[in-house]
Parts: sequence; C-alpha cells; structure tokens
Amino acid sequence: MQDKGKQLLSKVPEITIFFWIIKVLCTTVGETAADYLNMSLNLGLAATSVVMGVLLVVALFFQFKSKKYVPGIYWLTVFLISIFGTLVTDNLTDRLGVPLELSTIIFTILLAATFAAWYAREKTLSIHSIYTWQRESFYWLAILFTFALGTAAGDLMAESLGLGYLVTGLIVCAVIIGVIIAVRFKLDAVLAFWIAYIMTRPLGASIGDYLSQSPADGGLGLGPTVTTLLFVTAIALTVIYLSVTKKDQITKKTVTEHAQKSSSAMWQVVIVILVFAILAGAGYYFRSAQLEQVRAVSESSTTPLGDLSPFKTISEDTLSLVRAGKLADAKTRVADLESAWDTAEASIRPLSPASWSQVDTAIDHVLRQLRASHPDAKSCEDSLVALIGVLDSLDPQQ
Repeated sequence: MQDKGKQLLSKVPEITIFFWIIKVLCTTVGETAADYLNMSLNLGLAATSVVMGVLLVVALFFQFKSKKYVPGIYWLTVFLISIFGTLVTDNLTDRLGVPLELSTIIFTILLAATFAAWYAREKTLSIHSIYTWQRESFYWLAILFTFALGTAAGDLMAESLGLGYLVTGLIVCAVIIGVIIAVRFKLDAVLAFWIAYIMTRPLGASIGDYLSQSPADGGLGLGPTVTTLLFVTAIALTVIYLSVTKKDQITKKTVTEHAQKSSSAMWQVVIVILVFAILAGAGYYFRSAQLEQVRAVSESSTTPLGDLSPFKTISEDTLSLVRAGKLADAKTRVADLESAWDTAEASIRPLSPASWSQVDTAIDHVLRQLRASHPDAKSCEDSLVALIGVLDSLDPQQ
C-alpha cells in the first residue's frame, strides 16, 4: 500500500518556484488562447467553450489514469482548465448577462463549498496528501473554481470598476506579497497556497494584457499572437526541464512531513475571510461612489450611454479602410475601438446595461470578422455598417 500511495501522491508536483512560474504562464496564455479561438478563428464563445470542454475532459481522463505525476499531462490539464474556467465566467457575463459582482459571489461560495466538502471527507486540503481519486477530484474541482473566481474578480476590478489591468495587477501583487509575509508569521501553508493560487489568475491576465497592448494603451505592443507564442514556448521549455530533472517530484520524505502536520488553523481561515470581506467591500464601495459621480455627469447626455461619438469615429475610420481594401490597417485601427470600449465600460455600462450589451455584441462581431484567419471584406464591411447603425440608433439626433 505504501508504494501505491507514493505513486498516487506523485501525481501532483511539489510547490517550487517552477510551479508558480508555469501557473502564471498558463493563466496568461490560457486567456489569450481563448480570445484567439473565439475571435481570430471566429468560433464564437459557445463553440470555443465546447471545444475546450471536450479537450479538458480528455486531459483529465489521462491525468486520472496516470499512476504517477507526469509534468506534460499535469500542466496540459492546468492549461486547459485555465481556459475553461475563464470561459465559464465569460459565458455567464457575455451570454447570460450575469453581473461580475454576482459571478464573484457565486464562485466564492462554490469554492468554499468545495473546500468544506473536501475537508469534511478527508480532514485535509493539502495537495501533498492527494493519494485517492476522491481527493484528486476535489483538487481539480477546486482549481476550476479558482480560475473562474479569479477571472470574475479580476474582470470586476479591471473592467467593471475601471481600475485597468496594470492597477489590478499591482493590487494582486500586494496581496501575494502580504501572504508571503504572513507565512513567515505562521500563516497556515495550505491556506496561503490557495489564496496565492486564486490571486495568480488576475496577475497572469494583467501581465498578458500589459505585454500585448499597444504602447498608446500603456502596454509593450507585442500583440496577443507574439505574447502567446512566447508564453507557450516558456511553458514547454520549463515542463521539459522538469521532466528531465524531476525537480518538482514529491518525495516520500516530503509526504511524511506534511502528513504529520495536523493543526486545524480554522481560526486563521475565519480571520482571512473577514479581512478580505472588509477590504473588498470597502474598496468596492468607495470605487462605486467615484463611478457614480462620473455617471451623474453623463445623465444629461443625448444617448443612454453618454457620448458615443469617439466610438463611431473609430468605426467609420475602420469602415473606410475596409472599403479601400486595407484589411491589415483596418485590423490595427479596430484594436483602438476595442481598447477604448473596454476602458469606458466601467463608466458607461451602468448607465444602460441593455444598450451597452447591444453595442458590445456588435463590436464583438466586428472583431471576429476582422481577426478571422482569412477575413472576408464584405463580411467585415457588413459588420461595421451594422455597428454604426447600432450607435446611430442610440443617438436621438440621428
């Protein structure tokens, strides 16, 4: 039984610096890959979700079937679950219209329920003690919810509250640093691990956004394709290195050390939940108050969403480029529309959620057409004409 236990325990890696490097890389490239399938390949959100769901099931099948930790299988599963977890939140937000505030609350409850059921059955949440299929099932379910929660919370901060991904990334870094310091003051290691696991999701998204955005938008301008290739290459090289060196294999000694630790640390969990609830609630309240002042200024506007002329100008510029046969230039120009629309979301979406969704859907259609592998000029033109029509319909002066 000991040999079998040792094999099953080795199905997950040791928590080393390599673990966190690959995790952040997977988080970043997972989001850009989802956007690539959804927009560039024109699959759409629903089809992308189905494809990723099927691939994830296949990866989980091999992960559960494996008798030991295999870096390639394990990290492929993490990569796919990062995409699928992001898509779960995106479907709730974009297709079902669920507010990010509600999504954040829902996934917080689901994650807490998963941890509660896991601990009630197994009396531990340590990833070093996963030696049964039940514990591995709880483990992957928890990871799915951490990605969904990280997506919802990160998008809530960066988009709905208008903080942007750079500021969101800095806030997340501050939280992670706080956790590291708290560990030195005897914060429970298991609790610290799961906090960091959730926080690295918006951190990875912030890094990817900073690298891929144009310099005009505060980024380095590498673009999503180059960023994705760089991160995929980094993941592959790191996984190959770990496969050869086996530096992240959990040894029998490590298993014994963790198994002997039996302190509950329930009071730490309660304190951490209260601290996060108070800080998050206060931050949300003050930021919402600031946005309310912005909305008050826009109430006298002629359109439900305020001044939409900047978006119409970019749309018309893009349409002119398409009609001139300059699809590459049009694709570059429409990126300005996407950036401007995302930046303005926090201030204009609350003015009229229905009108915002109408314009957002039209913009998404334009992006899919222009970013298709082989864009069709007529389809791109039609989508832009439709978008301009939507913008005009919201302006009573038209």
